[in-house]
Amino acid sequence: MSKKNKKSPIRPTRIKRKKSDSIKDKAPSQQPKQPTEKGPKAGEELPDIIEALTGPAGSATLFGDDDMAAHNPADIPQVLPVLAVRDIVVFNYMILPLFVGREKSVQAVDAALGKDRYILILTQKDEAVEDPKEDELYMTGTVGMIMRMLKMPDGRLKVLVQGLARAKVKKFTANEPYHIAELEPLIEAEADPLTPEQEALVRSSREQSEKILTLRGISSQDIMSVLNNVNDPGRLADLIASNLRMKVEAAQTILECHEPMKRLELVNEQLLKEVEVASMQNKIQTMAKEGMDKAQRDFYLREQIKAIKRELGDDADESEEMDELRRGLEKSGMPKDVMKEAFKQLRRLDSMHAESSEATVIRTYLDWMVELPWKKVSRDRLDIKKAETILNEDHYDLEKVKERILEYLSVRKLNPKMKGPILCFVGPPGVGKTSLGRSIARSLGRKFHRMSLGGMRDEAEIRGHRRTYIGAMPGRIIQAIKQCGTRNPVIMLDEIDKLGSDFRGDPSSALLEVLDPEQNFSFTDHYLNVPFDLSKVMFVCTANMLDSVPGPLLDRMEVIRIPGYTEQEKTVITRRYILPRQTVENGLKEAELVISDKLVSKVVREYTREAGLRNVEREIGTLCRKMARKKAEGEKGPFKVTTKNLYTLLGPPRFLDDEKEVTLPPGVAVGLAWTPVGGEILHIEVTTMPGKGKLILTGKLGDVMKESAQAALSIARAHADQYGIDCDFTDKLDIHVHVPAGATPKDGPSAGVTLVTALISALTNTPICPDLAMTGEISLRGRVLPVGGIKEKILAAVSRGMKKVLIPAQNKKDLAEVPDELRKRIKITTIEKVDEVWDLAKKC
Repeated sequence: MSKKNKKSPIRPTRIKRKKSDSIKDKAPSQQPKQPTEKGPKAGEELPDIIEALTGPAGSATLFGDDDMAAHNPADIPQVLPVLAVRDIVVFNYMILPLFVGREKSVQAVDAALGKDRYILILTQKDEAVEDPKEDELYMTGTVGMIMRMLKMPDGRLKVLVQGLARAKVKKFTANEPYHIAELEPLIEAEADPLTPEQEALVRSSREQSEKILTLRGISSQDIMSVLNNVNDPGRLADLIASNLRMKVEAAQTILECHEPMKRLELVNEQLLKEVEVASMQNKIQTMAKEGMDKAQRDFYLREQIKAIKRELGDDADESEEMDELRRGLEKSGMPKDVMKEAFKQLRRLDSMHAESSEATVIRTYLDWMVELPWKKVSRDRLDIKKAETILNEDHYDLEKVKERILEYLSVRKLNPKMKGPILCFVGPPGVGKTSLGRSIARSLGRKFHRMSLGGMRDEAEIRGHRRTYIGAMPGRIIQAIKQCGTRNPVIMLDEIDKLGSDFRGDPSSALLEVLDPEQNFSFTDHYLNVPFDLSKVMFVCTANMLDSVPGPLLDRMEVIRIPGYTEQEKTVITRRYILPRQTVENGLKEAELVISDKLVSKVVREYTREAGLRNVEREIGTLCRKMARKKAEGEKGPFKVTTKNLYTLLGPPRFLDDEKEVTLPPGVAVGLAWTPVGGEILHIEVTTMPGKGKLILTGKLGDVMKESAQAALSIARAHADQYGIDCDFTDKLDIHVHVPAGATPKDGPSAGVTLVTALISALTNTPICPDLAMTGEISLRGRVLPVGGIKEKILAAVSRGMKKVLIPAQNKKDLAEVPDELRKRIKITTIEKVDEVWDLAKKC
């Protein structure tokens, strides 16, 4: 180094390197093998500015301005040997080691050492190329001086190179035995005083460098003093760029940038990226350290808790829990396959940490397995007479249902291994379908569980959730079994016709396995993942109507229809069940409320008109509340309900016997219809007007009723002579068919007879008997076809004061379900053809 350099106030700053990484004085056998013509790699390279400034082995060395003063760019020869390097770009003010192994590169280094030690360092565009051609090298590189050379045992060279100046290749003068290039040094002009904007950029670069040092946890005082002494923007850019970890393309772009401020801007962009990466890396390391510290802290605390428990004598709790689970599994009576799976999970739990989340899941699963009644069954009460007495105590009438239950008990008594039946009670609301389930369980001596299916849309409600989900639980079937504590309870699936389906599955499809006696002996819940025998369970389903129940599900059930009650039946049920219950619920004693059977019938007849009993119970409850208020105000009982005060207590009657019309105008007929809440009467009105045979249908009729109206018109036209109708009436008249209560949808195969009767009445201007109601469908040949819901329709006719009913002849068999009390109050006539209907309808 020159004397000028020795006297320079800015002395070269060199960071100490580890002896193991030093180049000089190393034995050949100790030299690490490196790829040829590559920069230093892991353990030896400077990956970024921080490592450069801290000076690991093989890194660039920082020096002041006077270190470069000894090398005048004008003294650099115009023709130099070329050293191609693979994965590094050499900048000015940079000292670094290179490993040279290719034959051309070795000869280029020897040629440089034989002259003035100058060599042109160019970077390959593709580092995989072993022998790069002229067009495979970047045309801008750095003139370097070989400061030191060391031969390796394997023939490679290790050279220490110092970057002096950027240079651009004019042309290659030779390619063999090594590349020789004619170059043009890129000399920068003297730096002008910095503008405020340029000064800000310089300071920003220094600050970003300091941020990186801080994020790495490295002391930056000495390093920043070096950077602060470099004021030239170009030299500062080269100094920082030479030690940044960049891709070759990015580094080459900076090297080729001749404008100092532009070059510093490019370097500053790379610094910003590096700060962001370093910040994220620091954040990740901090989070990992915090997580590890928390885990260590938790472990330490758990060990302290264990030590405290040992001192208190509670250290055996955990082992006792495992022993308790093991004993519970052994005593549960599980099948062998299920027991094998349970003990497998128990072994997994035993090997886990007690506080882990998976251990909690397995512990909950084993608790379910232990608590399920795998072999526990309740003994059936097989005393048929006693069971019959219990059923009669709980319910009035319903002979068909009681008979079926007693049949089941009889078969069960003779064959204990029989599978549980699947009964489905279908009927209007309020007829006692749900309460029948309790009576069945009581008569059998079994546990009872009611499960409402109304609005259920998730298949997992039936089959359960898999244990991989958070908060997983068994399905409601298994939950009911556990709650009852026996394998053979009575489970009521209420409102099975209200099931839905969406993206979570179809619960009705999941019920196919539950309600099939040939499959449910091995029902598999998703949570348990082992089969459970449901064949001993007696399932009872309820529905208002069967139209929405899928066919395969309906096929697995034995349907028992429960029609509505007659007035007499309602009176008996009210007196026997409803009145005592409401009296007690409203704080009265049975003797304090006095009401005669005649008044009970009056309440049923004038204040309710439904198939079930819910409105009856509401009205009786109202009477009880009125009397309870009197008692609360200090009056003394008994409180008597009379004909005079009934209207004061309940208000005016809602339904009257004389509600029906005394006479019907031509074109009006009374039909009967079935609804899910019982029977209804249906007034059908037909009127004619001048026109051209247009048929107008109103009243929100469904497709079936529209087709019945078309068929009725065709019959009237085909038999016009027979009924005394003008044959050309369709050319002169428009026909309007209307069913009142137009906002209510109406459909079903029951109105054909009524439609044709009303149509003929309108066309012949003949009134129909007002006491006559009719039901039945028609064919184009004039036949009357059978329909359903005969009992409900006759109930509706009686409740509306009708005296006669016409039903299809093929429905005569259904009259067996009609109580004698109803048949005495109304005249029932069977019909086979439309002609018979008209003959009966026009005779009052």
